Amino acid sequence: MRPLTEEETRVMFEKIAKYIGENLQLLVDRPDGTYCFRLHNDRVYYVSEKILKLAANISGDKLVSLGTCFGKFTKTHKFRLHITALDYLAPYAKYKVWIKPGAEQSFLYGNHVLKSGLGRITENTCQYQGVVVYSMADVPLLLKQKNRRVIAPHSERP
Repeated sequence: MRPLTEEETRVMFEKIAKYIGENLQLLVDRPDGTYCFRLHNDRVYYVSEKILKLAANISGDKLVSLGTCFGKFTKTHKFRLHITALDYLAPYAKYKVWIKPGAEQSFLYGNHVLKSGLGRITENTCQYQGVVVYSMADVPLLLKQKNRRVIAPHSERP
């Protein structure tokens, strides 16, 4: 387990900034302690510094995981966020989309959301902006890179 290099940190923070914007600092300096990002087996973990000090006694080849997995680096050095980061990113999300209960199950099975399935959407959401998808009960469901095919107009129904 090692700290991220400058390039890895830049790539990861650019990806996270698509979802939470300037609130990156709130992830690291939390009221309940200081947290940091560590790399282990191409996966980035979000871990408390207290737990990190305790884990220093365990050898790297015996360590399976530590903290919460935020994502992984691909072989081409791109960063992919995992669903486990959702609980940490959702409270700070800049752009949010709420889905009606009727369209929620269909969306979770991988289908697109029609305009009739949208409950609410935050103001000034750009077309290709990263959004956090919520149910109408304010339960975060998914991180999504919003594009034209996610929310299909009524005329494109099969």
